[in-house]
Amino acid sequence: MEKVYDVIILGSGPAGLTAAIYTTRANLNTLVIAGTKWGGQLQLTTLVENFPGFPEGIQGPDLMNNMRKQAEHFGAEVVDSEFTSGDFTRQPFTVKAGDKAYQGRAVLIATGEDTKWLGVPGEREKIGRGISSCAPCDAPFFRNKNVIVAGGGDSAMEEALVLTRFAKSVTIVHRRDQFRASPIMVDKAKANPKISFILNTQITEISGENRVEKVKLESGIMNQELREMISKNKGIILNEDEEKIYWEMPIDGVFVAIGHIPNTRVLQGIDLDEKGFVKVYDNFRTNIEGVFVAGDVHDQRYRQAVTAAGFGCAAALEIEWWLSTKSEG
Repeated sequence: MEKVYDVIILGSGPAGLTAAIYTTRANLNTLVIAGTKWGGQLQLTTLVENFPGFPEGIQGPDLMNNMRKQAEHFGAEVVDSEFTSGDFTRQPFTVKAGDKAYQGRAVLIATGEDTKWLGVPGEREKIGRGISSCAPCDAPFFRNKNVIVAGGGDSAMEEALVLTRFAKSVTIVHRRDQFRASPIMVDKAKANPKISFILNTQITEISGENRVEKVKLESGIMNQELREMISKNKGIILNEDEEKIYWEMPIDGVFVAIGHIPNTRVLQGIDLDEKGFVKVYDNFRTNIEGVFVAGDVHDQRYRQAVTAAGFGCAAALEIEWWLSTKSEG
């Protein structure tokens, strides 16, 4: 642990790797704690069409491999170990990853966030093959298709509204009988003729040969409204008892919008908001001097690869300037 890095970056998604490109080109000795599953959520994405510079799109893992190679080309050291703890109480900061400890003069938190998935059979293997958590990213792939949005909050309504620009129909499936979304968002969704709703229902399985083709659902007691929805969606009733109806419907895609989990669980001493995201102060700084933040771990609004990369660039520049003031002092 004798070596002290100028910058330690926690995370290896677009924010972390873009920051590493900038810090290494500024001649700052940089260590990236990448994690055992490095590359962020783009490693689970197939074709990325909205990242600048790729007119025909690029596969998500290919984009992340290119970013990593570029950072390493300029001298970034990358460790494929999980960040487990950090001591931000004194300089130089100490972070632990795997069974080793590392010291750095500045730290960038770029640990991102994880999507809350449904956790049903068939879901994990269909991510990027009909299952998505980002309508702004993937809606164009579902032009003239029939899709489901799973969720009942504002995010679900927003996803559904974005999808109506491309999809033939959008069905919001919510497990409760009332939405958590704000009334204004519910009203916007209800006013759109492409959007329909199935309440008191949850997805229990997603299936298909190479991509999503149908879902199994579990609904409450049969009533006229549910019967009409099953018929409208070409559903097939599989089983019915006094409490539940089990049925199946064909579908081209499922967008999961039940929330996100920021990867901040092991951060000690860093200010978080009520949802667990890192609080940002002036110029990508946290509450601790010398500890900065970039990407989806603080960004609850955009959640795009290109914005995460932009945040990583800006944070890296701030780190460079901050370190220069410390050197001058």
